[in-house]
Amino acid sequence: MDRITAAQVFVNVAERGSMTAAAETLGMSRAMVTRYLAQMERWAGARLLHRTTRRLSLTPAGEETLSRSRQMLEIAGQMPVAVDAQAELPRGLLRLSCAQSMAQDVLAPAVTAFLQRYPAVTVDLQTSDRTVNLVEERIDLAIRITNDLDPNLIARPLGSCGSLVCATPAYLAAHGTPRAPEELALHNCLTHSYFGKSLWQFERQGRQLAVPVGGNLSANESHVLLAGALEGAGITMQPVYSAAPLVASGRLVALLPEWKPQALGVYGVYGSRRQMPAALRAMLDFLAARFADARYWPPATALKKKR
Repeated sequence: MDRITAAQVFVNVAERGSMTAAAETLGMSRAMVTRYLAQMERWAGARLLHRTTRRLSLTPAGEETLSRSRQMLEIAGQMPVAVDAQAELPRGLLRLSCAQSMAQDVLAPAVTAFLQRYPAVTVDLQTSDRTVNLVEERIDLAIRITNDLDPNLIARPLGSCGSLVCATPAYLAAHGTPRAPEELALHNCLTHSYFGKSLWQFERQGRQLAVPVGGNLSANESHVLLAGALEGAGITMQPVYSAAPLVASGRLVALLPEWKPQALGVYGVYGSRRQMPAALRAMLDFLAARFADARYWPPATALKKKR
């Protein structure tokens, strides 16, 4: 971790007596401030702060470290900085993380277009359906699809991801077509391990409905469930971006046209607003503009009209 940034965090916490106040001043998440403080204590080899429910105070080791941190920041502030217009151009390595299905269906073409615009940037795209630790795994930007984002994280809204419920014509011919959400309880529903595994959320004309579902196949990756549905295993709820081509081709049938599955927010999550690399800022702006295009998040109703 950057020692200059860690020193800035420690000095701000010591001066304000609060990690929350320091986080607001520095434009960081509170979780990031906590990690920088933990790293400072590892470097110092001693506890630097007394933590109580009311405020923070310095230990003797903390007093000494505070003095040295201020000296470090003073020296760093006196160093001449070359003003170079090229420094503001996006360049260097950018490490991204997102779910596999989104990486394949949405982010890969977006990243390709971004790299064509900014050839000095290199992207390392990591796919995972678990929530990654940005600091420990050195991730610059995580793209997350959720309606339950940790409020301590720094995140930029990028779009809204709709879903649809679908199955193959063969499955529906054998087991019948559900005409109301409640009828899903009579079917084999392929569920995501993390997103609404046993409860699917729907909305119709302002009415909210939560439907218990279950089946003999669950997975932590939506593409696995999509593959199972294509083999006739059951009914699946899929992101529109994954299911749209299959519905359009007739391989899948979109169900319950009067009911809209709950949409999820799409967010870009990153560590700090301070000294944001030009490549990260450019990627956030690029994705926000690209995802504003309805072709990336088409409403499920538009797909149903094609049937």
